[in-house]
Amino acid sequence: MATTSETPSTASASTAPSSPVHGYISDKDRYLARLKRIEGQARGIHRMIDEDTYCIDILTQISALTSALENVALGLLDDHLKHCVVDAAKAGGPDAEQKIKEASDAIARLVKS
Repeated sequence: MATTSETPSTASASTAPSSPVHGYISDKDRYLARLKRIEGQARGIHRMIDEDTYCIDILTQISALTSALENVALGLLDDHLKHCVVDAAKAGGPDAEQKIKEASDAIARLVKS
């Protein structure tokens, strides 16, 4: 019975290195810090509306928030292309085509937003 309980943990430990590592992992702390600042900006906009701040001032802050989110999205897309898509392209096969399609679809969504 001890071997049964050891097998799943051993299996998950052995599959962890072979599971894909996301391209943003080296910049994860930077992304989290940027997102925390974006959260603060959103709370600030909420407060501005609550305090009946002038419309144009609120719109200016919304523009800054939108720009900050776009920069995070572009950074993640860049990391995805450099890591996930390049690795899949090197390996070839259907996974490569899937990663390229995912990237193209993500770019299309970003352009539309």
